[in-house]
Amino acid sequence: MSASRRTVLTALGGMFATATLAACSSDPNSVSAQANKGDSKGYVAGDGTIEQLAVSQRGKPVQLDGTLLDGKTWSSSSADGKVVVLNVWGAWCPPCQNELPHLQSAWAGWQAAGQPVVMLGINQRDSVQRAQATLAKLKVTYPSLAEDGGKALLSLQGKVRAYPTTLVLDKEHRIAARVSGEVTEATLKGLVDDVLKSA
Repeated sequence: MSASRRTVLTALGGMFATATLAACSSDPNSVSAQANKGDSKGYVAGDGTIEQLAVSQRGKPVQLDGTLLDGKTWSSSSADGKVVVLNVWGAWCPPCQNELPHLQSAWAGWQAAGQPVVMLGINQRDSVQRAQATLAKLKVTYPSLAEDGGKALLSLQGKVRAYPTTLVLDKEHRIAARVSGEVTEATLKGLVDDVLKSA
């Protein structure tokens, strides 16, 4: 191979490698990008991306069950005919704690208005005591499933890739909307209103 051809191939290889690295790191929310920051937070934080699915695009119903922080059992079948809001959270996750008061306020509003909406937290990587203490501190009163080694996440059809994640299930318990990251009360209410109208 001639020296000039080697030079061209080397240059092309370098350009390809640079393009590949750029593609891998173009998402600031990716695992690699967050790892490169070196902030050692130990989780992938969502960026607030919102995904809404038209009725025709929704998949199979989510079937979820588990044990609540108070020791009682919970099953999605207990919420038949209702919109279900699921929030995956952890006490170790600052954005999760930031949004909990917003979730509580939205839930209180639905309760006061008699809306057919159920709110459920899905705790990850906390002891029962730590999770309960965090909820008590932030005055959160809706129920939350206890850490179960990731079993609950397996029921959520691969939709949880960051913390926090909030899913809105329609009345048939199909995933209708997702927020990957921190959500506000206004945004969540808007998503739930859209699902109530489309159901």
